[in-house]
This record gives sequence, C-alpha cells and structure tokens, in this order.
Amino acid sequence: MGFVRHQFHLGMVIVFGFGVNANSQMTTAQYDNARTGAYLNEKTLTPENVNPQRFGKLFTLKVDGDIYAQPLWLANVPIPGRGRHDVVLVATEHDSVYAFDAYGTPSTPLWHVSFLKDGVTTVPARDVSCPFTQPEVGITSTPVIDTRSGTLYVLARTKRANLPAGKQYRQELHALDIRSGMERSGGPVEIEALEHGSGAGSEGGRLRFDALRENPRAALLLSNGMVYLNWGSSCDVGPYHGWVMAYDAKSLKQRAVFNTSPDADDSGIWASDTGPASDKDGNIFVATGNGRFDAAMGGRDYGDTLLKLHPAGAKLETVDYFTPFNASELDAKDHDLGSGGPMLLPDQSGPHRHLAVIGGKGPMIYVVDRDRLGHFHQGSNSHAVQTIPTSHGIYGSMAYWNHNVYVLSDHDSLRDFEVEGGKLVFKAASSFRLEDHAATPTVSANGDKNGIVWVLSSKGWNSPDRRAVLYAADASDVSHQLYASSRNADRDSAGYALRFNVPTIANGHVYVGAKGEVDVYGLLPAKQ
Repeated sequence: MGFVRHQFHLGMVIVFGFGVNANSQMTTAQYDNARTGAYLNEKTLTPENVNPQRFGKLFTLKVDGDIYAQPLWLANVPIPGRGRHDVVLVATEHDSVYAFDAYGTPSTPLWHVSFLKDGVTTVPARDVSCPFTQPEVGITSTPVIDTRSGTLYVLARTKRANLPAGKQYRQELHALDIRSGMERSGGPVEIEALEHGSGAGSEGGRLRFDALRENPRAALLLSNGMVYLNWGSSCDVGPYHGWVMAYDAKSLKQRAVFNTSPDADDSGIWASDTGPASDKDGNIFVATGNGRFDAAMGGRDYGDTLLKLHPAGAKLETVDYFTPFNASELDAKDHDLGSGGPMLLPDQSGPHRHLAVIGGKGPMIYVVDRDRLGHFHQGSNSHAVQTIPTSHGIYGSMAYWNHNVYVLSDHDSLRDFEVEGGKLVFKAASSFRLEDHAATPTVSANGDKNGIVWVLSSKGWNSPDRRAVLYAADASDVSHQLYASSRNADRDSAGYALRFNVPTIANGHVYVGAKGEVDVYGLLPAKQ
C-alpha cells in the first residue's frame, strides 16, 4: 500500500490551491450536512469481495486516548516536509488530534497536536460525576473540516487545577491547519455564553454556560461559513441546558447563541455521536432530549423537540419545530427524542418534497415534512407524515442510500425501509442482532451500485469491556450478511468497544475508532 493518486474531475473543491474530489473525502460526521451516512465514491469494496476470505483487518494506529469522535478523511493533503498524503484525522479523549497516512505508511503520525500543557489536563470522569466516558473527558464530539481554507475545527474540554474553583474548567474551539496542526484564526477561543432566563442555575434572570456540566456529544457542523456547536449533559447531572452556538469560521467570533430551556432545565442535545443537520438554505435541524415543553403554550422551552433554527443577527430563530403529542410522557419516562440525530432525505416527489427522519428512545421513528414541521398537536401525531414504532430506542441516526433508509435500534436487527411516495415501507432485516445497544449505520457505494451497510457494535450499558465488532451487509438485501470481524477474531478483532462509535469508510478502507486505537480494515493482500 501507499499513497494513492486520484483522478480529479468536476465537483472538485480547492484546498490549499490543490484539487480534491469532493466525493473522495469525509470532512464532517456522517459524510454530509444532511447526515445521510453515505460514502458514494467507493470503487474498491463491493458485496462480492467483502467476505472473510478477502477482507479483514490490515493494521492498527495507536493513539493516547479513547476515540468517540468519528475519524475524518481527506485526500491529497500536502504535509510540510512529508509530501502529499491521503490523511485520516483522529481526535481523542486525551485532548489530542492526530493526522495519519490513511494507508499506514508511515504508521507514525504525520503530525500530532496535544492541548495539554502548562498545567492543563483533561477533565477527570469523577469531576463530571458520569461513568460513561472513562477515565477522562477531552474531545468527544466529531470535528469538522473546512476544505476551502484547510482548517480543522475541534471542540476540547480541559481543566486547570491551579485556578480557583469555578474557573478550573474550560471548553475551547480550536482551528487547526490541516497540513500541520498549527492553530489558526487566533484560536483557540473559550466558549462563553449568557442567555436571559429564569431556568435552573440562573442568577439575576440570566443563565451562564457551565463548562463543567455541559457535555458536547453531538458532532460539529459547518454551514454557510458558521461552525455550530451543541451541548447536552453528562448523565443528567444538573443544572444543564441544551445550547446551540454559532462561530464565524474565519474569525472564530461568536455570532449567535440559542438555549433550548431558558426558563426550565434539561432539553440537552445529545445525538449519540451523530450531529445536527442543515439544508441548502442554511436552516439547522437539531433534536432535544428530556425537558419541559411549553412552547405551544407561549413558553420558550423545547423539551423532546426537533427544532428548525435559522441564524438572524446575534440570535438563532426558531422558524419551525416538531414535538410529539406525548412529550410530557417522554420527559417523565426518560425517553429522549434527542437520543438520535436528524437525517434529511433527498428531494421527493409528491406532497412532501422535503422530508426529515428522526428517531428517539420513545421508541419511535418520525418522518416529518421539514417545510411544515407542524409544531405540536394535542392527542395525536397527525402533524407527522408517518410514525413507525421500533422494538426499542434509537441511539444515533440512520443512513440513506438509493431510496433506502437503514436503522438499527436497541436490541434489534439492522432494518431496511424503502422510501415510496414519501413514506418508509419495511423491506428487510439483517440476520445479525445487537442484543444490548443500538448503532448508527454507514453506507459505502459506487454511486447507486455496490452498496454495503456497515455497523459497529458498541459497549453495552452494563457490560464489561469487550471487543467492538464490525458488521457488513449487502445494502440491496440486508438479510445477506457479508462480514463480521468476530468470525476470525485472531486476525480481525477490533479494539475494546466504546459507546455509539460510527465507522468511517473511504477509498477501500474502513476506520474503526476504539479504546486507544484505530483499527483499519480493507482487502487482504493476495497470498503468494
């Protein structure tokens, strides 16, 4: 293996003055701002060659911390003094960012940046009173790349033990040069915000962003020159709120702030490692979890709601929203709508041309018209285009390819729904089942051909440490399982599983983030 030269064509963007095929990269969580989870330029991996005889683990990249963020991938990056490389970018809970050659040659990082220096440490898990991210909290949310400027945006959490209590914890937005890891645009900038409100933790009618309590789990979003950041909670330890903030991608200046529960509490934006979506008009779609919902009664609190936001000056305006009729029940039962992230479907024919799909712990899939989300209807979900019960809750999002939607809820098999007339029609289920957790599927395909659905098992809620398992199914018939890394564990076993990780597929390789490592899969060398 080695550096692979690419033929560039229409659809390229300019990075550092060099052409890069926009379809040959992965610059944001789930591949695009619609969060379809589909990589459509896969020329190597097919349903015919992804099998235990020809496909398996190729090598492992070691890092200094756990990986919850989805690895990003960029082609043809000029590394100073190292030549051009296809690069995989990895962020860790030890507050590090790595750039590796995507094919493991060399296996040492092309560059490595740590945000820990001069007495700065990661945040110990005990400080946030949540056992789910152990033993430290640093970078959790998936970063995002601006290909035109060659900038990687990263949100990191740190602690300064030598400062007084109340000032020890900090969250910062970094802007890194994709070629070297050097800070750009005067970064980093500290995350700070004030919002008028009487909600939990407020003082004098104002809410202040709490860098310790607020957990940035959802992926970063780059839309129309703005970097969007989102927060929820760590194990519902309060007080906390859902926050959405917009930062100028060039200057890193804060441009807009939105709080989902200014006069209440909770309503966090979690999304299980997936991210908010945006459309071509710059509207932002984000789902909240448990919390009081009173917007239909004249309030400002949006618990268990899919929000459609649009930047307007220093504010993000709520231009529309969808709230299930049983929002109060969802809140009482800890059945967050915001346990999942939204996915925007391509334009459809019929009366509902612009659809969004969202699933939560309800357990329910909601298909909604994003031009008319419908607000809230007492007593029914008639304002949704369609509702589909699931066996258990959804933690994450779905994937879309070639008129199909793929979803894997808790304690269930991978399910394929065909999109017909603006609605989802059940088509098939996989032969494998994840017994104690959900997952976010990813699709690789060469346009509308050779589709493969990839699923990564994660650590269960109460299970001991165990190895992650990478599954592959034929996207045209998910009942046809192609591969599972557990079938040949001696050769293909992945690292220890974390929660809700999403694999990345690019240029014939599958990148699996795990505890302290990235495991890389692809076609095995031919036997001599």
